[in-house]
Amino acid sequence: MKIKDVMNKDVITCGQDDTLSSLAQLFREKHISGMPVVEKGKVVGIVSETDLLRLFKNPEPSGDLWLPSPLEIIEVPIRNLVRFEEIKKVLEDMKSKPVKDIMKKTVRSVSPEDNLEEASDRMVRYKVNRLPVIENGKLVGIVARSDIIRGLSTGE
Repeated sequence: MKIKDVMNKDVITCGQDDTLSSLAQLFREKHISGMPVVEKGKVVGIVSETDLLRLFKNPEPSGDLWLPSPLEIIEVPIRNLVRFEEIKKVLEDMKSKPVKDIMKKTVRSVSPEDNLEEASDRMVRYKVNRLPVIENGKLVGIVARSDIIRGLSTGE
């Protein structure tokens, strides 16, 4: 079975200058977890919910243990309030960042004429959940793991 038999031709895309806020909204509204990033008709990257979630990755712990003195105990709630404001500002700044700051620029893709086994092999080898389908340099579809599984279960 060929990719063209199982691919989704109605591809939801974003641009590299779109904000992360609009990206998150697209993920939520369209019930998808990733999409190609397209500029001037060309796929220039791919972005996923995982890329968004990486922004929240905790930094490595410093190993320093801070124990407050009795006088500092009064100051702890104030420090927490200041920290909360800092976190709030970071989240606001994040919303306006462009997609190009988090997208993967190396795009694994398939052709509509490739078979399902080739696509499955690429997904496993490169640890990706979806592959843009490109023909003559143009995005013509997208194939996800669930499409491959559906194709294999109903395949010839």
